[in-house]
Amino acid sequence: MKLTPPIFGYNANVNNRFAPSFWVWAGLLAVLLGACVSNAQVSSPPTATVAPTPSATPTIVWFPSTATPTPYPTFQPSPTPNPLPGLGNTLYSDDFSQPLEWTNARQQSAGSSNVLMSGNRLILAANVAPVNLSTLRQGLVLNDFYAESNVTLNRCGARDAYGMYFRAATEAYAYRFTLTCEGRMRVERARGGEVYPLSDWETSGDLPPGAPAQFKIGIWTAGNEMRFFLNDRYQFTVLDSVFRNGSVGYFAVIRSEVGLNVSFSSLQIRAVSYVSPTPTPTPSRTPTPTRTPR
Repeated sequence: MKLTPPIFGYNANVNNRFAPSFWVWAGLLAVLLGACVSNAQVSSPPTATVAPTPSATPTIVWFPSTATPTPYPTFQPSPTPNPLPGLGNTLYSDDFSQPLEWTNARQQSAGSSNVLMSGNRLILAANVAPVNLSTLRQGLVLNDFYAESNVTLNRCGARDAYGMYFRAATEAYAYRFTLTCEGRMRVERARGGEVYPLSDWETSGDLPPGAPAQFKIGIWTAGNEMRFFLNDRYQFTVLDSVFRNGSVGYFAVIRSEVGLNVSFSSLQIRAVSYVSPTPTPTPSRTPTPTRTPR
């Protein structure tokens, strides 16, 4: 009898035609094992979940330390400079009772322009313009000194000026502290009929613009340094060494139509013992000299 080989893994035996053979079972098992191995390679192992570490509770600092402040350096204040150094004894005083001691002074009026001495006052008065009035204390020679006197302004026009001579040989050779009725001031050097300004025009709350007015004028000199005061308050300093000594006096320059009346009283002069350090004047524009009628 001729045997027929198995077809598709099945026994050709008629009686076992539908019974799977050994090879069929083996193939199925191989397929199943391959699938399992493939799934095991694809699937990654589960990641373990790590519980968060609880943060530590911060410690409360009830009294925190503060930074130590750095102390500021201590500065020793410098003393206020003395505007009137070296004041000494009284050299001279005048109550303006002796007109013969002053040039051009009279006790009675002799016209419309006068230098009068009345009621312990030295009065410079003029009712017409233009006119210059001046007077110097005779026989007085001062080197370093401080001089002050009271000023009473009774009548004064805008173009008028008045003031005080110092270190004066004559009215034409002297320094003078010039004040105007407009409330300005400067220092001048009169020399041979020429007037040389030694400072620019300045204003001050201590210098009243116009009349009536009362105030105090003061001049301090030591060597080539000269300081100027109104109502005991320092105003400015001028340096010049042309005139080293001389007398004191007063003047008025009348240019306005209303005229001028100014009086001086209680002249006090004290010695000054002071050596100024060699000051260097600040460079400035040289004022143009002006001619003053003699």
